Amino acid sequence: MVIHYFHLNKTERTLIKDWKNRGISLREIGRRLNRSHTTISRELRRNLWCGRHYYIRGAQEIYEHRLKRRAQRYRLKMESIRRFVHKKLAIGWKPELIAGRLKVSGSGEYICHESIYQYIYIQAPDLIECLTRKHKKRRTKNPYRSTTERIKNRVSIALRPVQVDKREIVGYWESDSVVGGDRKSGLNVIIERTTRLVNISLMKNKTARETKSAVIRRLSNHPEELVKSITYDNGSENVLHQEINDRLGIQSFFCEPYHSWEKGSVEQVNGLIRRYLPKGTNFNNITAAEINRIEKRLNNRPRKCLNYKTPYEMFRIARGALAG
Repeated sequence: MVIHYFHLNKTERTLIKDWKNRGISLREIGRRLNRSHTTISRELRRNLWCGRHYYIRGAQEIYEHRLKRRAQRYRLKMESIRRFVHKKLAIGWKPELIAGRLKVSGSGEYICHESIYQYIYIQAPDLIECLTRKHKKRRTKNPYRSTTERIKNRVSIALRPVQVDKREIVGYWESDSVVGGDRKSGLNVIIERTTRLVNISLMKNKTARETKSAVIRRLSNHPEELVKSITYDNGSENVLHQEINDRLGIQSFFCEPYHSWEKGSVEQVNGLIRRYLPKGTNFNNITAAEINRIEKRLNNRPRKCLNYKTPYEMFRIARGALAG
């Protein structure tokens, strides 16, 4: 179990001073606050006013000053790590991926992703443009909600096999569309849930027939054993799902209305695609070769959820297991 540490607050400091003045031991104070007695000892040792007295207000001011100085410390002191971070940010890697790859590289050089974020926002704000959302301040992500359409023979995601949710078996895919700036052209994006292998197809229009052709064309290139089902949202472009099932011999499942987050793998990779093709991009001006380059870059991108292996590496393992 992971235990998260929280700094002492002003209320706790008030109680520490009161109980200390009454002669209560540090171990007993720690028990009452549900803290280690070493935390209490360190608090009394580090936050003495003028090095002699423990005052509540003084201790709080010393703590806040130290916290402010900590945030101003220089991050990424090693030049080799700094160069690696700049290089990988430039090709679209997230700080979590950079930190994770350093950790498993065996080089002995390691920095946590939080330090990379602090380096970017405090010391190198020009690198904010390399981040996924390019926010001036870090924000929480809000779920995207799609339009619900009536689809025949629709099977709810609630009936999908349990092993799909656990990502235990390769062969269960998610599909979604990315709309172009002209509201007609678009991309079909399919991702395998376990290996995160992504296939991206350029479409002249986001119709059901165009979507069906793109899905069949791409998934037909994979071994049948690695194509078992597809999970869709309720968009009108997915109304021909049954024809896809008949052609590929697979099943289809659908998210609940306004629950597109239930196919979070493809939603996440759509965000990565938007880094290369921002909203408003007219896909009529994009070539298939450009889409292919983006697809290869994403499949060669290490994933934290894959223990920092790439989707290509994981899918090759799955194919090799079939051959064995």
